[in-house]
This record gives sequence, structure tokens and C-alpha cells, in this order.
Amino acid sequence: MAARTPPDPGGGEGSPPSAPARPGAMSPGAYPGAPGGAVTARDLARHLGVSQSMVSRAFSPGASIAPGMRARVLAAAEAMGYRPNFIAASLSRRRSSLVGLVMGELANPFYPAVLERLSQALQAEGFQTLLFTEPPGQEADACLPLLRQYHVDAVVVTSASLSSAGAAHWLGDGRAAVLFNRAAAGDTPLDSIACDNVAGGRMAAEALLARGRQRPAFIAGRADTSTSREREAGFFAAFAERGLPPPRRLDAADYSYGAGHRAVLAAAEAKPDGMFFANDILALGGLDALRHGLGRRVPRDVSVIGFDDIPMAAWPAYDLATLRQPVAEMVAATVALLRARLSGAAGGPPHSERLAATLVARGSL
Repeated sequence: MAARTPPDPGGGEGSPPSAPARPGAMSPGAYPGAPGGAVTARDLARHLGVSQSMVSRAFSPGASIAPGMRARVLAAAEAMGYRPNFIAASLSRRRSSLVGLVMGELANPFYPAVLERLSQALQAEGFQTLLFTEPPGQEADACLPLLRQYHVDAVVVTSASLSSAGAAHWLGDGRAAVLFNRAAAGDTPLDSIACDNVAGGRMAAEALLARGRQRPAFIAGRADTSTSREREAGFFAAFAERGLPPPRRLDAADYSYGAGHRAVLAAAEAKPDGMFFANDILALGGLDALRHGLGRRVPRDVSVIGFDDIPMAAWPAYDLATLRQPVAEMVAATVALLRARLSGAAGGPPHSERLAATLVARGSL
């Protein structure tokens, strides 16, 4: 066996002198327990005189560990060049810390904003996200086999739905699922966090009635979405409770600018004086149809209200009155519920929570 040549303390002939090391500093990979290789959690634990589980907890958001001990472990890890292997850790604890986000209406500006907030909130809690898209109107069941292949711990379904059978199978594997801005259909055993769409529909009706509007109309989105149905129900209920004739119903059959534009042009002869759209992107199309297609003055001839409060609603060209969804609160409730379900802190039947919308009275009202 060839003899090992000891290193030249001066750095070798012609080499510049080494910079003095900081007291107590250790170059990455220099830990004696792992010569020439990566520093492991066992090496770090041995160096600190703690257990490997203590090291693991220091790198796990929300884990039970004293702040001083966490700081000590992280400082030693930095000095030793230790980098945790989260894939290996997920295999050992049978949790991947992955959350699948299933969306189907990314053309609607409301949902990219939701995607950003959800991703940031989940990452702050130690989760990572995978985005799965489904065509509008389809159930998310087709995504479940792929989600399982990625060992996803939980799924948040936004602009889609899960069948009762698909949900039961998913939850039966010990995973979690939350419907965001959607209501569970029938006996589907799913948690649901959403805006109180029924109350929002009532608020829209009350705002139009307060301005003396007598020929109201509701412009519906897709019939398979709980959001449109609930907003319509609240809107119509407010008129029925006052003994007033029901509003006119216009079916846009989609959530898009073009669908809103076409629905308003189709109702030109009815000349409603107050219009409540199932969401903002429909309302923007409707506003342009009213002003530029029909020559009607907003709000002098007709008041217009949307739902969501997307950024474009506040643009001066639209100045759209709308019902603002409490997105930040909805995201926080969703993340808290997922963590409680996955940790076992929350058991029992499906949880359903409805958060209040806020009327934003802009120039179109």
C-alpha cells in the first residue's frame, strides 16, 4: 500500500499562504468523522453531544425544540457544512411534506393570486407544493394516482372538485384534503374553507336596492360550480324576503371576459338597471359591453357589481364595485387545518368554514 504523503503546512511549493482560520471555525467536510465525504446528521449529533432526533427537529418547522438549542444546531451545521437530506428524512418518517394544489381556472386572475399566497403560506410552514391543473368543470379524481406517485401528503383543490369515492379513498390512505373556495357536494367527506358566498350575494342585492334599482339581473357562471350557485341563492333570497319580484337570470355558462360580454349583449332588450355578476372577470366583460356595445352609462343607467376583487377591478378604466373575498384569512385557515389533520391534532367529521366577504363600493355602483 502506498504511503500517504502528509499535507504541506505551508500549502506546498509556490502556493500562497493559507488565510488564518477563524477560532472555532470548521471548513465544510472537514469534520473528522467524515473524511473526504459529506457530513451526516450522526456526525453533527456526535459533535454536539445530542441525539439525531434533536438535529432533525432543528431543521423541522414547528417541531418541539428550544430556540437556543435550534440556534446551536443550525450554527454547528453551518460551520461543519452539514446539509439535511429532506428526501431521506421524508422516507424515514413516511411524510413527504409535499402538498398538491389542484386548479382548473388559471385564466381567471383570482386563482394565480390564490396560488401565490397558498404556496408562500405552505412553504412558511415547512411544506413544498406541486401544481396540478385540470380542465374547468372536471373532477380532480384523475390527478389522484399521480399525486400518490409523488407521495403527496395533502391536496388543496381550488377550482375543481373531488368525487365522494375519490375523496374517501384519498383520506383512507392517511392523507388530508381541503376544498378551497368550494363547497363539498352531497356526502363527500371533505374539509372546506370558502368565502360566505350566500351572504355575499345578499350584500350585492342590498347594495342595488339601496340605490333604487328595480330591474336587477344576475349573470351566472358555470352551473357546476358551488360559488356561482351560492351567490345566486343569496342574491335571489334577498329579493324574495322583501316580497319583490325575482331578478332576471342570465347564463354566461363560463367564467371569462368574453362570456360576460356576450351575456350582456344578449340581454340588451331587457335593459336591467342593476347587474350582479358571479365573478369579476365576467363583470369586466359586461362593463365593456354596456359602455361600448350598448352605449349605456355606468352607473347612471345601470349599476354593476362583481365578486372576488381581482386587481383589474380597481383599474380606473373599470372602477368595478365588487365583493372582496378574504383570501388571506382563507389561506391561513386552510394551512392551519392541513397541519392539524396531518399531525393528528384534528380528527372527527369534515370541517366547513365560511368567511365573510366585504363590499367594495367603487364607481360602477
